[in-house]
Amino acid sequence: MFFFATVPTLSGAAPAPSGSPGPRPPRRPRDVRAPYRRRRTGRARGGRRERAGTRAGTAARAGAASGEVAVETASGEPVAVTGGPTVAVAARRLGSGASAGHGDAVFDSASIVKVGILAALLLRAQDAGRRLTARERTYAAAMIEHSDNDAASALWRVIGGADGLDAANERFGLTETTGGGGPLWGLTRTTAADQLVLLRQVFGGARGERSELGEASRTYLQGLMGRIAPGQDWGVSAAADGSGWALKNGWLPRGTTGLWVVNSIGRVTAGGDDYLVAALSSGNRTKEQGIALVEAAARAAVSACGRKA
Repeated sequence: MFFFATVPTLSGAAPAPSGSPGPRPPRRPRDVRAPYRRRRTGRARGGRRERAGTRAGTAARAGAASGEVAVETASGEPVAVTGGPTVAVAARRLGSGASAGHGDAVFDSASIVKVGILAALLLRAQDAGRRLTARERTYAAAMIEHSDNDAASALWRVIGGADGLDAANERFGLTETTGGGGPLWGLTRTTAADQLVLLRQVFGGARGERSELGEASRTYLQGLMGRIAPGQDWGVSAAADGSGWALKNGWLPRGTTGLWVVNSIGRVTAGGDDYLVAALSSGNRTKEQGIALVEAAARAAVSACGRKA
């Protein structure tokens, strides 16, 4: 049985320049922004923009004229999406463990990797038996709440770049995520399923499931994700039935085509239950189309999870 959510077909919006959107907080770090451009090895360097996610052979596509996203209700069955850009979604209902998902495509992370960067930093601090410094906390707040790229670059260096992220992700249980080369944290490659694993480390998963992050670290990261700057609070929050959400979004146009990567991950509350949701997309003609797509996918996946016992 399928449930359908309409995906609006949007056009005519000129791609906005990539960078660090939103208001700048006080004492904003002044580091060099991570440049974006693909190189032949699949990693990226130089340039200013990230490229869109690759299409896996079994990847679903969305945004066709039909504008429909279909979700199967059987546990673990795919959320079927057809037409245009590439999209993948994974969702889990906390408590019951009911899940829904679609797609194994690998995407450029854009700014959703900032959750992983901060999780890696918190893990390093735990291992050293210390708290974050005042400067690290300033960077962390700017990076998560305002999606500040300068702050992300600073903390990327602190954790040891891709090697540090990959080491933390191995402990967190991510198996399909690889840190971006050099300073290019935004070109970290990941999947919706792996982002759901990370969210389970941050927000909790099944009863008795252990997180590498201590309670204080989880509470801190959850708090920042619940204070996203106005204008950046779209995405998986569309699946919530009120203000019960905590999220991080990522968005940027592909340098060679102008097509957009638009991603959203987080926790939402709907019908009295909490859900973890990761919705990733690439090949969107506009940022607005990408937002509409990930929001529709998030709503459909949460609806499917909510119908399961």
